[in-house]
Amino acid sequence: MTYRQTTIQIGKNGLTEGIIENLKLAFTTHQVVKISVLKSAGHERGDVQKIAEKIVSELGKKYTYKIIGFVIIVRKWRREQSRDK
Repeated sequence: MTYRQTTIQIGKNGLTEGIIENLKLAFTTHQVVKISVLKSAGHERGDVQKIAEKIVSELGKKYTYKIIGFVIIVRKWRREQSRDK
């Protein structure tokens, strides 16, 4: 089973409203979006975690994320997901 995915980069401006809008637009045609956090956005684990949590809170309960290195993988589900972590 293959999932259609796209990649978005977060740079020195950090997480902006434009990036959130691009993510919403990307999820109209894709199930999985990879988000690369560049060095200029802050290359610490805590920064990446905060960015991922903010993205998912902005998108809604149908989205979950996984962090691998400095890449955030966000997935859209058909139903709302519980966020027990």
